[in-house]
Amino acid sequence: MPSLRYVERQIERVEGFKVAFLHPDGRNVRSDMEDLLSYPFDRALAGDRTVSEWVALRFHQPYRGFAVAVLNRDGSHAHGNTLLANVRSTYP
Repeated sequence: MPSLRYVERQIERVEGFKVAFLHPDGRNVRSDMEDLLSYPFDRALAGDRTVSEWVALRFHQPYRGFAVAVLNRDGSHAHGNTLLANVRSTYP
């Protein structure tokens, strides 16, 4: 089973944006954590969906017990109502 760092890179490769796994209290999870499931999706969620929808549809089921921050290119957290297309547009 892959490490958290590997799963974060899988998500970035598929979805086109970076994420940070968080503990429920908001602290970052160490990237060397092992035994996570691989990201189960091969295609990006449509750009007209929001960050909150991505979290609900694609993150919560396979990664229960974790929270997530979707990151803009500058490292800031994308707001839940932000369209995925707008988040992706911050990356080159």
